[in-house]
Amino acid sequence: MTDSAIPAPPHAARKVRSRSHHGDVFDDPYEWLRDKDDASVVAHIEAENAYTDARTAHLAGLREQIFQEIKGRTLETDLSVPTRRGQWWYFSRTEEGKQYGIHCRAPLASPDDWTPPVPEGSLDGEEVLLDGNAEADGEEFFSLGTFEVSTDGRLLLYGVDTSGDERYTLRVRDLETSTTLPDVIEGTFAGASLSPDGRFIVYSTVDDAWRPDKVWLHELGTPVADDALLFHESDDRFWVGAGFTRSDRFLVIGVGSSITSEEWLLPADDLRGEPRVIWPRREGVEYDSDHAVVDGEDVLYILHNDQAVDFELVRVSASDPQGARDVVVPHRGGRRLLGLSTFRDWAVLAYRREGLARLGMLDYADGTVAEVEFDEPLYSVGTAGNPEWAPPLIRLGYGSFVTPSTVFDYDPATGERLVRKQQPVLGGYDSADYAQARVWATAQDGTEVPVSLVWKRSFGDAGAAPRPVHLYGYGSYEHSIEPAFSVARLSELDRGVIFAVAHVRGGGEMGREWYENGKLLAKRNTFTDFVDCALHLIGHGYTSPDLLVAEGGSAGGLLMGAVANLAPELFAGILADVPFVDALTTILDPSLPLTVIEWDEWGDPLHDPEVYAYMKSYSPYENVREGVAYPRILAVTSFNDTRVLYVEPAKWVARLREVGADALLKCEMVAGHGGVSGRYNAWRERAYEQAWMLDVLGLA
Repeated sequence: MTDSAIPAPPHAARKVRSRSHHGDVFDDPYEWLRDKDDASVVAHIEAENAYTDARTAHLAGLREQIFQEIKGRTLETDLSVPTRRGQWWYFSRTEEGKQYGIHCRAPLASPDDWTPPVPEGSLDGEEVLLDGNAEADGEEFFSLGTFEVSTDGRLLLYGVDTSGDERYTLRVRDLETSTTLPDVIEGTFAGASLSPDGRFIVYSTVDDAWRPDKVWLHELGTPVADDALLFHESDDRFWVGAGFTRSDRFLVIGVGSSITSEEWLLPADDLRGEPRVIWPRREGVEYDSDHAVVDGEDVLYILHNDQAVDFELVRVSASDPQGARDVVVPHRGGRRLLGLSTFRDWAVLAYRREGLARLGMLDYADGTVAEVEFDEPLYSVGTAGNPEWAPPLIRLGYGSFVTPSTVFDYDPATGERLVRKQQPVLGGYDSADYAQARVWATAQDGTEVPVSLVWKRSFGDAGAAPRPVHLYGYGSYEHSIEPAFSVARLSELDRGVIFAVAHVRGGGEMGREWYENGKLLAKRNTFTDFVDCALHLIGHGYTSPDLLVAEGGSAGGLLMGAVANLAPELFAGILADVPFVDALTTILDPSLPLTVIEWDEWGDPLHDPEVYAYMKSYSPYENVREGVAYPRILAVTSFNDTRVLYVEPAKWVARLREVGADALLKCEMVAGHGGVSGRYNAWRERAYEQAWMLDVLGLA
């Protein structure tokens, strides 16, 4: 598109609304965009979309090409590795041309059948439990928040969201008669459960601030109005949820904030009884429990951080959980214990060490942990699809930047790994054509920050000459960005782009202290770490500012907004997905979704003037700079997102335009925090973003 053909960008009207806190007054010209029911707001968002469409029209061919590349590398008609539960193998199918999965099952060949079938076509006795394509017919958005079959295999519980606001409608299907029961529960949170005997549904609902605060018990066949309230959490800082142990012995009600947790136990055969607390909550102490039976006694294995920064594992009696603690895996700094999955005969311990996820098999008898080792220098691994209480094999998921997602069945007795399936990549993919490595950038305070890289070997070694680099970051909530495979990413790598991940503080890659040093009043470390990673890649010859594009989403979108203000000269472009860029406005308003819960992560600027001043110093919207050349910016959001409201990027883009930045806003009008639904739609969305980044990098 020539300059003369580029339309004028929409300019939001300035309608100043002032806010005052701790003696500081901020005049906000664009807060009026928050009213999504206002026709003028909708018109402005639609104008932004039209402008973005016009500005990116020249990329239509490239978008289609990338979409076809993703599609062409994907086996469109495929199925997952079947998972055994009860007398059935459960799996899902995808079919060419269809957006959503088809959930199925087939009977076991025998009670001793633990080898998942590898079918040619359909399986003997195969049943379709739920066809997402049929359920989504006539809907612009479709998402499953619950999908669970009862222990006896007779009932299917499923929850559907058709708008993207993450409010789900629960229904129950009788699989023996292929009829839908009259029980319909509206407005639930994700993750409902059927009781082991199939009589009850346990589900959660949210308050006006979208905080899950209540757990309910519904008896099938009775009016929803008669549902019993099992638990109500009145403290606005905490959320609540519930689920049954793998052993089917207990319902565990979990209460948590970012820094404190509490669990309540209820026997699964007495759901109308009184829950009893495992450990009463103490500020700053987190724990979670798993049930096991050792030497005939019901016990709880509890992972906790009481006087143990990187957590330790203890065992207590289920009948007296506040009694004596038997330390099973002691705390060791630098080894962050993440979670335990208990089974009848052993347990699987997940932990992080040296920046990588690890798995170890816990022997109940002697408390030893045998690590499951892998050869690649970078990889991701975790348990997956293990609903049975007493399996002879454990299902694992594995992958790396260069190794497609792989499903193993692991034999704890022998250490044998049985490869059940590796993600097919069509078109002759060879992992040897690609390389991955980790380098270390030195932060301003001397901290060494890991940066993971993946590239195609045919373009030369990374660092041999400046190359286009796509640098990704997140850095919040102790969330770790794993070295995982991506079919869509191949379209970048095959055009000579190096994909890099900056594992900045605030994430969990290097243990709990890594997280602690990137939150609250240390949050700026997240932003400066990312800048220092970019400087490292530039200074060591991997790239140059005109060949560097950055990406982050949600809290990672806050990171993008912050680094755009801190070091705009280092980047050619910034892609911000559902970005949390008006952070201070949001965290000041306890009526907004999730705000009070978030105070443990960001601080409480409403009541603490120091936190207010600190957040105001970095919140991207308030800190857009005059007189600097910003990189090209694309902000992608969803009108129905309940986690990061569309208004944040809308205000940010409007403010950036005031200072002359080339900023685009793309708002999906029917989608949620995770974007559009449907796999083809998701591929097109990713192709759109990649085409924009490649254009910024001069590779369009």
